[in-house]
Amino acid sequence: MYQEYSIKYSAKNQYETLVNDAHWQFLIIPEDNESQQLVSWEFSNSLHDINQTSINGFGFKTIRVHPGQKFNEISFEASFTVIKKEINPFDFSLPQNPMADYAKLEELNFQIDFEPFLRKTKFTRLSEAHGTIFLFDMDKTIFENIQALNRWISTYFSFTPGVTDVNTVLDTIIEKRQGVCQDFTHLFCAVARKNKVPARYVSGYLHQGHGYFGDSQMHAWAEVYIPDVGWLGFDPTNNLLANTNHVKVCHGKDYDDCSPLKGVLYAPGENTTVHSVKVLSEQQQ
Repeated sequence: MYQEYSIKYSAKNQYETLVNDAHWQFLIIPEDNESQQLVSWEFSNSLHDINQTSINGFGFKTIRVHPGQKFNEISFEASFTVIKKEINPFDFSLPQNPMADYAKLEELNFQIDFEPFLRKTKFTRLSEAHGTIFLFDMDKTIFENIQALNRWISTYFSFTPGVTDVNTVLDTIIEKRQGVCQDFTHLFCAVARKNKVPARYVSGYLHQGHGYFGDSQMHAWAEVYIPDVGWLGFDPTNNLLANTNHVKVCHGKDYDDCSPLKGVLYAPGENTTVHSVKVLSEQQQ
């Protein structure tokens, strides 16, 4: 069985004064991987400027826009068609000797291989006051501890749009016990990395037809590397293993690596930006 997703992305920017020059980079194209196929995609801007594509440092395709004219307003429209396999996220075997997997995490070569996703960043750094907020149970497997972490974040924290922004750090999230998907993913990654489990931040789209939490833009979840299993996706916002409803765009160390839109503008004054994402699904044989 397959699921076909139709994804519509739109953004509109308005500026108080005339923009003399601008550069944008969009990281919004779904990737091709073992569980999903990008069938088609289109991208346009209201100024009808040429769009260019490039590959970022983690190997994901980006769209670059550099308008050749001055403007006060610009909008962007994108559409994607993706086919995903029906997947069972629990389709793997737990280790017979969990301690061997914990020993693997201590090996120098393992830590070198996965260094980018073991690294603390400004968004995945736990302060000393919160360093023991969630502790692993060494009598359980790595997977069981990660699953417990996923459940703990979903239970202990409340999905509340508007109380944080893209610059909010973990101390604020922990103290407020509120946030959105990117906040919970940063916390998830921070705890996993503190316990020497490689974790990467994932940006993508979520089909919310099953009552899942997510905002009106792009969704965030995490992937962790478990020895003898590989990379597994976890959605701490919804206490799920990432499944057919999760359409991946990219991964990185944190939000900075996966920001859907980055730009440089040459214009004084205020500006407003409005984004929206719609994900529709249709089952196929």
